[in-house]
Amino acid sequence: MKSYLDFEKPVAELQAKIAELKALGENDDGVAIEDDVRRLEAKSEQALKELYANLTPWQKTLVARHPNRPHFSDFVRTLIEEFTPLAGDRLYGEDEAIVGGPGRFRGEPVMVIGQEKGADTETRLKHNFGMAKPEGYRKAVRLMEMAERFALPVIALVDTAGAFPGVEAEQRGQAEAIARSTEACLNLTVPNVAVVIGEGGSGGAIALATANTVLMLEHAVYSVISPEGAASILWRDAAKAQEAATNMKITSADLMRLGVVDGVISEPLGGAHRNAGAAIQATGDAIERALARLAELPPEEVRAERRRKFLAIGRSL
Repeated sequence: MKSYLDFEKPVAELQAKIAELKALGENDDGVAIEDDVRRLEAKSEQALKELYANLTPWQKTLVARHPNRPHFSDFVRTLIEEFTPLAGDRLYGEDEAIVGGPGRFRGEPVMVIGQEKGADTETRLKHNFGMAKPEGYRKAVRLMEMAERFALPVIALVDTAGAFPGVEAEQRGQAEAIARSTEACLNLTVPNVAVVIGEGGSGGAIALATANTVLMLEHAVYSVISPEGAASILWRDAAKAQEAATNMKITSADLMRLGVVDGVISEPLGGAHRNAGAAIQATGDAIERALARLAELPPEEVRAERRRKFLAIGRSL
């Protein structure tokens, strides 16, 4: 069953009419409905095009959070062969909000790391909605060190509202763990490519996304804080989240213009949740191009280029 966002109401109504006509045609062989269905389908597609060509930053935030949007596990299942997830940080325990391990991307060995939000109640609880604790980031550091040891390029798939804000996470050194993970990204001499596939929230995202090449899906968002969080701090009113989203410049187009990300991956009409296969394929193609360019650089230049990239952000504004 399709799930429509609030702003997609015109499309939902047209789709409901199409479903009614098709049901009528199935129940009454004497009713010719083909022309009406085609007309309504064309109208629905045009409405969808117009909606998605003019999404506000808040609407893009809702699309990025859509429950049917492909998650880390969907990308890995399609793009990575022989994926072997590794568990534990060798210091405290396992955190299933971050999943990672070696595998093969289009025939080449890589290390894949990312946040998994989960697709239903059971898996969302299992993965803590993609919000990692310190042991998750320390696991990411362990995997990056392993990638460095075995000369494996690192692919990071970022999708998190942010690091877990609970008391126990702070007690176990959340800020330090995020900083160490960010440092591990910067120190790699192997290429790393990060893709924001949904939400890129705060330090929880940058801990994996400090990469040579940072890409975003077209309707993903990437920001230092959620719009609701920013509105609560600035105006003490979470209801102003839409205004906050606009002012924070969180969309792929804004971040590309500001030099925060290096490329935007187009999504199928109506968002990745409407055609996950096409979105995943386009993401794989973009990762392949990025890794091919980086493969031509010597190891020390890979690290130097990454550091120059992040030092340059904001300097020309």
